[in-house]
Parts: sequence; structure tokens; C-alpha cells
Amino acid sequence: MDARLQRRIQRYGWDLAAVDYESLWQAHLAEAQDALLALAPPAAGERVLDIACGTGLVSFDAARAVGPSGHVLGIDLSERMINAAERRARDLKISNCTFSRMDAESLALPDAGIDVALCALGLMYMPDPEQALREMYRVLRPGGRVSLAVWGERSKCGWSAIFPIVDDEVASEVCPLFFRLGQQDTLARLCADAKFSDVRHHRITVTLTFSDANEACDAAFVGGPVALAWSRFDEEVRARVRARYLNAIESWRHGHGYRIPGEFVIAAAFAPS
Repeated sequence: MDARLQRRIQRYGWDLAAVDYESLWQAHLAEAQDALLALAPPAAGERVLDIACGTGLVSFDAARAVGPSGHVLGIDLSERMINAAERRARDLKISNCTFSRMDAESLALPDAGIDVALCALGLMYMPDPEQALREMYRVLRPGGRVSLAVWGERSKCGWSAIFPIVDDEVASEVCPLFFRLGQQDTLARLCADAKFSDVRHHRITVTLTFSDANEACDAAFVGGPVALAWSRFDEEVRARVRARYLNAIESWRHGHGYRIPGEFVIAAAFAPS
């Protein structure tokens, strides 16, 4: 897929998903986000960059950790995600955290000004994750840390059928390389290729629990990566893809609800001193 088209799909898709994303996904992503912060915990007074920050869930935890003498900048390609994060910061009265719409592959930031770079479940949406990692390396100070989380192997993520189902209805693939970074040691190798040192990585197995079919489908179609395609489907297409998706996750149905397996890969590394 053309990189500009992929960025446009992601930007406007996540604009549409912004309203429902947090309520549908916060609980399911919490374990991965906690693990990401645990591998590179921000310390008091540090400068943190949260890439693909969404509504600020990781940013706010980092802001609490760095305290009033530190600062967190959250960036995202989606303007509505940034707006939501700014509103949440005001509501929570968090003043050491700011947000900006920015492309992770071309950071509008000076060299060596960041202590910790975080990217929780955003790297796999980028057309060129290798370039994004090089940018993280550039903006980190010597000895700075990076911590990343992506979805794991396709076969370990029971909801992954959503992509081919939606792709059958659109002109081009929605997320053509979504699971590439979760394969084997790919994420760790890309960190090493970007010149990071002391790379550590591990996998986390989780269960995504949904109370009923509507909640499972909303998470997949309304508050997730295919939101732009979903917004353009007519009622006939929506009914068709919804039925196909429910059939794909039928083996994980428990009563009215669903317990769908998932996997995350977490990796952390250092910028050499």
C-alpha cells in the first residue's frame, strides 16, 4: 500500500474511533501498557515521549511517575485522539503532560532531548516502523530508554479474522503488515537494527473478555483499526461482515459473552551512552 494512503487511513480511522476507543479497549490493553512501563519506568524529572498516545492512557501514568519536575509529550497522528487526551488531562488536572499531532516517522523534535520513548500498540500501524525506530533513537539522549508494545502472532490473536473479512469489502488492505512485528523476534531485531543496545523482549498472553456480541463487534469495528472502512459500509455490508466475524470467534463464545485469546510482544532497549 502507498505510505501516504496508509497514513491517511490510520489518521481518519482513528479520528472516528476516538470517541469509543477508551471505553472499548482500556481494560484489554492495560496489561500490555503496564508491562511497557515496567520495562522502562520513567523517573522523577525525566522527559518522556509517548508515541501513538491515543487518549493518553500511558501518557498520564508516565506523567505521574516523572512528577512536577518532569514532562510528558504525547503525540498521535489522529487529531481527535489528541483532543480527547487534552480534555482528559484537564479533567484529571495533570499539568506536566502536553499533546501534539505528529507523525512518528518524522518527529518535529530536536536530537537527544528525550529520556524515555514509549510506543504502546502503535508501531504496527505505521507504514515504515523502521523509520519510526530511527526517529526514536535520534531524539533519545545517550543512555535513554525505549519501550514498545505490539500485538503478537496472528495465530495467537483470535480477533485477527477481522482484517481479511473487512479486506474482502474494500479496495485495498486496511492494515497490510499489522502482525509482522509480532512474529518471532522481529521487534527485537528491528530495535537492534536501529542501533539500540541491550534489547529485551517477551510475550504476554491475555484473554479479551466481551459481555456480548454487540460489545465484541463494537470493539472490532467501531473503536479499532477498521473504523474508517466500517463508517463507509452500508447496512447490508455491515450485517455481512458482522455475521462473518461472529462466526470466526464462535469457538470463544461463553454463554452470551466471548473470551477471545490475544498476545502482545513487549520490547525495551537503550540508546548507547
